[in-house]
Amino acid sequence: MRTSEEVQRWSALLAEEMVSWPNVRSKPMFGFYAYYRGDALFTILPRTRGFDSGSLLILKFSPMPEELLQRARGDARLDTSTRVPGKGWFTFELAREEDLRPALWWIQQAFACATKPTRERVNRKRAAPRKKSHRAR
Repeated sequence: MRTSEEVQRWSALLAEEMVSWPNVRSKPMFGFYAYYRGDALFTILPRTRGFDSGSLLILKFSPMPEELLQRARGDARLDTSTRVPGKGWFTFELAREEDLRPALWWIQQAFACATKPTRERVNRKRAAPRKKSHRAR
């Protein structure tokens, strides 16, 4: 679904704030902008396309701390239904300009929970394939 000019403006305002945070980078992704803390994706904002209503932003938690999950369940703008409770992708509905402050708060929580890949995963990604030994016997 195409996003409205209003949602595009709201996304730009949120993005303007996030790019000032340490170690944040953005990357265009199929009509959206994905935001990373180091290598960890923490939020996706609509740019020219959106999901469902066209005004959803996406937050990633792996996992969402229990106290945040309880708070999220009480916020009607946040969809907390995931395959694994408290872990994965959550959507936040931007319905009006007054939703920007709470949206930014939730983005800050996702940013705080985002971590770089573990050393083990980094080493696995960079490891060269093993060569078979051709020793003469």
